[in-house]
Amino acid sequence: MKNLRPTREGYVEGILQAGRENDRVVVIEGDVSRSIGSASFEKEFPERFFNLGVSEQDMLGEAAGLALTGFIPFVGTYGVFVAGRAWDQIRTSICYMNLNVKIAGAHGGVSVGPDGATHQALEDVAIMRVLPNMHVLAPADANQTRAAVLTSMNTAGPVYIRFGRNPVPQIYPVDASVEIGKGHLLEDGNDITLVACGAMVSLALTAREILSKRGISAGVIDMVSVKPLDRELLIEQAEKTGAVVVAEDHQASGGLFAAVTETLAPEHPVPVGVVAVRDSFGTSGTPAEVREKYKLTAEMIVFEAVKLLKK
Repeated sequence: MKNLRPTREGYVEGILQAGRENDRVVVIEGDVSRSIGSASFEKEFPERFFNLGVSEQDMLGEAAGLALTGFIPFVGTYGVFVAGRAWDQIRTSICYMNLNVKIAGAHGGVSVGPDGATHQALEDVAIMRVLPNMHVLAPADANQTRAAVLTSMNTAGPVYIRFGRNPVPQIYPVDASVEIGKGHLLEDGNDITLVACGAMVSLALTAREILSKRGISAGVIDMVSVKPLDRELLIEQAEKTGAVVVAEDHQASGGLFAAVTETLAPEHPVPVGVVAVRDSFGTSGTPAEVREKYKLTAEMIVFEAVKLLKK
């Protein structure tokens, strides 16, 4: 887990493979091909690449039209812009008709660091998750991001894939797979369950090591499929351990924490803690500085876990 790679590299690998496997795959982006790496797709498939500039509503409207004619559009730009500015087009033109459009929300969470609050997507999972027909994936590393792209290509209907900018530890092998509606139990535990997605998964694994040294056995679930959630795995582990901590690089409201508590409350209520941004915009700084400011750290996951177990 020591090798570091940006998850956006996995996105590029995914769309390139998707483009080679299926000539209906097209890529639409908003003048960010260098930032997220989709310029590689343009070089290999110039006839299937469309840069619409900073015009998110147009990007999603065009994607809807292409999907209606049988294409599989991948629309990529910063998550904060594609989810926020084009929400009406995603809701009404794509989700309402359950169209086959795949949306790549790059630079999710505070990973965009120095670009500041305006570029940090901290609400995107919530506003995508609430849309009927939408699937939401938040892969943990580059290999899983590549797999998420290929899975979304073969999944009918809209999919939102959220990934970050900065290098994160490699967790999965190159032949990683992603299944819609399924999480991964990375580590088994008896005392508490840590549920994370995206860049927080590696921090949950680090937290597990720290807890182990304190004599606490923590399980770790990578909930890559935020919607639909893996209910069976979550409830099984909650029943086994009796307590859950959710970690996400997102607002505490509306995202993975909300999905977990909405699932557990009526079916198997247990104490649930959360490590996430608490009703606040982000700020500028290095990614490490911003994560520290908002307590998106392994140490904070440990703190929440210990706090729950003392209750």
